[in-house]
Amino acid sequence: MMTYLDCWVEVSTALFSQALAGEPELVESLPKPLQAGAFAFAATLRGDCAGRFTITVDGDVQESTLVGEGVDQKAGWEELLRETAEAAAGELLARTGKNCRVEKFEETECGSSTSRAFQLRTGERSWTILVKEEIKDRAPQAARDATAEQGAPPATAAPQTEPVPVLSQGVELLLDVELEASLRFGAREMPLGEILDLGPGDVVQLDRHVADPVDLIVGDKIVARGEVVLVNGNFGLRVTEVAAPRKRLESIRCLF
Repeated sequence: MMTYLDCWVEVSTALFSQALAGEPELVESLPKPLQAGAFAFAATLRGDCAGRFTITVDGDVQESTLVGEGVDQKAGWEELLRETAEAAAGELLARTGKNCRVEKFEETECGSSTSRAFQLRTGERSWTILVKEEIKDRAPQAARDATAEQGAPPATAAPQTEPVPVLSQGVELLLDVELEASLRFGAREMPLGEILDLGPGDVVQLDRHVADPVDLIVGDKIVARGEVVLVNGNFGLRVTEVAAPRKRLESIRCLF
């Protein structure tokens, strides 16, 4: 069974090569002594997997420009490691059905014990990264709920806030129609002159913070919102908010 640590390794291998300068490779290795100034961050997980996951990074990495020129390397690593910890939780859900979340992510002391060791290699340079997993796996919440309900008297169904609409025959004929769905991370109004001046390497700042949910768009309607996750190396959306069924059906109208 795939563990949270397994998912973290897959996610980190992909993200590090994409987000860090020089496209470094994350390779598992034997534990090696850390350079002076090493730092560590810990993710506290809650849900079907609960516990603490700690990542320790070689102090020598602060002398590099892996997270960008003129950038506080330690702060950049904190943001990147937070992203990998959250993405690993999404990957675990997609692979095993176990639902967990990063409840807290904070700097912590560098420990002496480790679960697995890695080398981050680019060119002739390498840096040590150690991870320590102190996580207990439990059965998915759905399975625990089913077990708890065995032998219990049937519960009275809670009233729905909005009745599920009865589909007309005309709408039923459209249920197999494939519609294009897209994710919207944000938007920005720009003068035509600025758009014409855009070139490779330019950065366009959007009106949405990285922690804000992204929109799932069908036609010109928002049908859901959620968090971006990695699923088998591809981007995906973990839905956290869904529009009412009637609102979702309205998105079809703008396509015809």
